Amino acid sequence: MSIAVAGTAALELAGIRKRFGRLQVLDGVDAVLANGRVTAIVGPNAAGKSTLIKCVLGLVRPDEGRIRVLGEPIGDDPAYRTRIGYMPQGAPFPENLTGREILRMLKGLRGESATDEELIHRFNLGSELAKPIRTLSGGTRQKLNAVVAFLFRPAVVILDEPTAGLDPLASGILKEKIQEAVEQGTTVVLTSHIMSEIEELATEVIFLVEGRVHFQGTMEQLRRTTGEQRLERAVARLMRARVA
Repeated sequence: MSIAVAGTAALELAGIRKRFGRLQVLDGVDAVLANGRVTAIVGPNAAGKSTLIKCVLGLVRPDEGRIRVLGEPIGDDPAYRTRIGYMPQGAPFPENLTGREILRMLKGLRGESATDEELIHRFNLGSELAKPIRTLSGGTRQKLNAVVAFLFRPAVVILDEPTAGLDPLASGILKEKIQEAVEQGTTVVLTSHIMSEIEELATEVIFLVEGRVHFQGTMEQLRRTTGEQRLERAVARLMRARVA
């Protein structure tokens, strides 16, 4: 299992800036994400959450700043990505391949045979993996998306709206998997518009607005700072305070 070294931050972001044309999407993001915890990145639409995740994954290059993953600075060598599992919102799987062919292809590309396929059994996906992706429902595709995210036992898992499209049973199974992975030392970065989901899973929160971090701390620190017990109300209070 690919687990981070004790005492090393999972992710370190220092002075991350990114501009697209005249639009400043990230404006000096500084954050440290500890190992073995679930950190939720929250904020309004166009806050920069997706761009920040893409910078960590190497899909977007920051204009300024430094990113470290498990203590190693990211650069032109993409090898660090092998320690990250990613569950995007709606994975673009090849429509003509079956789920089983996709898993086989990924294993071949990575050259790894020791994989975590537990979610296949928990989701009862066995027969669905024999079908072409184009024939699968949105919920089944999302289940396969989750399987891929945890497949190679990554040290860091980034989950973007992970329960979108899942029924309550499948959502519960995925949440159990997330909690078990964290107990084993995995670091999880979570984005979700479902505040109750973040309250259930996250231990820390980063509040991002217009490309800047306006709060980072534990859920308890957020409650003390805002005087609100519910995350939705706490985030709303932070937004109102910023406007004021």
